[in-house]
Amino acid sequence: MKKNVLIIGAGGVAHVAAHKAAMNNDVLGDICIASRTQSKCDEIIESIQRKGHLKDPSKKLYSRQIDALDIPATVELIRETNSEIVINLGQAFLNMSILEACLETGVAYIDTAIHEDPDKVCENPPWYANYEWKRKDRCAEKGVTAILGAGFDPGVVNAYCALAVKRYFDKIETIDIIDVNAGSHGRYFATNFDPEINFREFIKVWTWIDRQWKEYPTHTVKRVYDLPVVGPSPIYLNGHDELHSLSQNIDAESIRFWMGFGDHYINVFTVLRTLGFLDHLPVKLADGQEVVPLKVVKALFPDPKTLAPNYTGKTCIGNFVKGIKDGKPRELLIYQVSDHKAAYEEVESQGISYTAGVPPVAAAMLIADGTWDTKTMVNVEELDPEPFIAILDRIGLPTEFKEIEPGSAESFDGTVRDLETEIAESTATVTVSAANPMIAVAPKLR
Repeated sequence: MKKNVLIIGAGGVAHVAAHKAAMNNDVLGDICIASRTQSKCDEIIESIQRKGHLKDPSKKLYSRQIDALDIPATVELIRETNSEIVINLGQAFLNMSILEACLETGVAYIDTAIHEDPDKVCENPPWYANYEWKRKDRCAEKGVTAILGAGFDPGVVNAYCALAVKRYFDKIETIDIIDVNAGSHGRYFATNFDPEINFREFIKVWTWIDRQWKEYPTHTVKRVYDLPVVGPSPIYLNGHDELHSLSQNIDAESIRFWMGFGDHYINVFTVLRTLGFLDHLPVKLADGQEVVPLKVVKALFPDPKTLAPNYTGKTCIGNFVKGIKDGKPRELLIYQVSDHKAAYEEVESQGISYTAGVPPVAAAMLIADGTWDTKTMVNVEELDPEPFIAILDRIGLPTEFKEIEPGSAESFDGTVRDLETEIAESTATVTVSAANPMIAVAPKLR
């Protein structure tokens, strides 16, 4: 049994996780929220108190200031707080430093994304092998539980893959993970999570097709698919964290990731990238000052947390799995739907942060009670998915299932055709008005 949780980070995802941890502190114990800016942690605590979410008032809920790149300081904080579980919800640049601190102190580690080097983007697959997996033997030697990528995608979608293997298929042929946000925040343009991480994510597309890695240009392989609740949506083939572990741990011919983008997003992203504003390396100005273009863009964009009060609409994220069961073809959609307004009413957050912030708390609860206390490093799909999904059902992210008639109109075909054909069919058209830029924001995803 482990208790006392240290949450590192104070952004939108940490906000949700702190709420959910407080609502389950009878299992998790004391909760400390730590970040470079302690006032942001205190704002989260005020939100938890405002909502009355501290289930057991005898347990502590407090904040600390920390530079998580400083390993000795993080070690000291873990020991000072008597934390036995660390949930890393800071930027992905922090992963290795926080993991090292957990290895030194012997406490459990949870994160929600692959480590990133600030000087590199979209590294060659399998990306986990460059950083986290190099420390797997040390985790086993020290008996340290490290659960990687325990957000929604990666995280819950990995568990859906494991569930498909365990319960629904004898053989899996393809898995297409589909992520669509059909919500509206009312801004001209904003990303739903850290703009710097968001834009870095879409510089390259690495995908797992026919049991090998293939690279495609960004936003060039497009489909329109009718998902539950959110309806017909344009989705694009993308690279994503979970593919890097699923390709190694799930026996399937192809595993692909698709994300929904409206024409307006494609237009803004393409202009920024073409002009060099998404470059992640420093450029020198005429006065000799160096700036990172991507960091300048981030500074100009709205903080994703500020989108929450006026966000409406729903998200749908799920796995379209094709394979064989009892000698017959089977197609199954395993998915989850979240509502932006409902998320705000519950925890004063928007739906994207909600879907990412609830799962690491479920993982922490499973470590706390011993179910997932593996004493080694694992990705989510290597664990029993059913206890995880059961907790998610109970604390805010219920899973749904939809059987699809193989080959029917509801089937999804993620086969990638020749690139010339794909590019020709992926063109985005945007209507722009200088007098009223909001005209460019399509009222409905097409």
